[in-house]
Amino acid sequence: MKSKTILFIAIASICISFKCLPQDMSAPKAGEFNLDKDLLLGHFDCKTDVDDLQTVAAFVTLLSNLKFSKIKYHAVAGTYGIQDGLYVPPNDLFQLAFGDNWTDAHENLAKAVEQVKAIAKATLENQGDIWIAEAGQSDFSAELVKAIQADLPDINISQRIHIVQHSTWNEEVTSPASLDYVKKNTDYQKIPDGNQVGNGTPGFRSSKVTKWKDKISNPELIETWSLAIDLSNRYNGKEGRYLNEAIAAGGLDFSDFSEVCWILGLQDLKDTEQFFNLYSN
Repeated sequence: MKSKTILFIAIASICISFKCLPQDMSAPKAGEFNLDKDLLLGHFDCKTDVDDLQTVAAFVTLLSNLKFSKIKYHAVAGTYGIQDGLYVPPNDLFQLAFGDNWTDAHENLAKAVEQVKAIAKATLENQGDIWIAEAGQSDFSAELVKAIQADLPDINISQRIHIVQHSTWNEEVTSPASLDYVKKNTDYQKIPDGNQVGNGTPGFRSSKVTKWKDKISNPELIETWSLAIDLSNRYNGKEGRYLNEAIAAGGLDFSDFSEVCWILGLQDLKDTEQFFNLYSN
């Protein structure tokens, strides 16, 4: 009896130590972004779906919110993989939304890797982590991480660099070697698809016409959303590009933004309407 009592106490102690929730040991680390130290990278493939354009507008809308206005971030355009189809030129929108805080990987991949590496290294050397919202494929991310690893071999990139992907299709059109590399060498998280509502992440794709102008009062955000939507309509389905049916119907699609929400702990947001209700300025 005494031995059983000791065994029971030992088991109870272990449960208390781990809060009796062993599943938490492998749970996704949603919302662990450190607002004071970490860097948020938005990687946008812009090929061939126009949803990235509206994701840019959603991203800058959130950044204009007082709670998130001090986030250290950088955006990268042209982080596409091996998919066919034409590029969606986003430069005017990126310049309007991000000013000089973005890099053009479509124009010069090697130069872009070096530019973003310098920004990422500064964060890592100041004890911050890197969080990548993969609004596209992981080819650019793989090159970036390799470059960081070469310069900072003592950094444990599997703990300090986090990549968040929501799309199975994005994985399928990432070069196999790049996808294998980021999965093996970084903290790679595959989250539920942001095109759907009610699956554990926000569903930011809707064919319904959203009266976003009734919610936003900030003139700069109105200009950004207007340009994003104008460019979406100009390039959607054109010259063999992917036809986004939600946008063609007059709705919105910023489904890649679900990754930013997961990183910042906003995964309980429901849909496009709730996003504008909560974060419009």
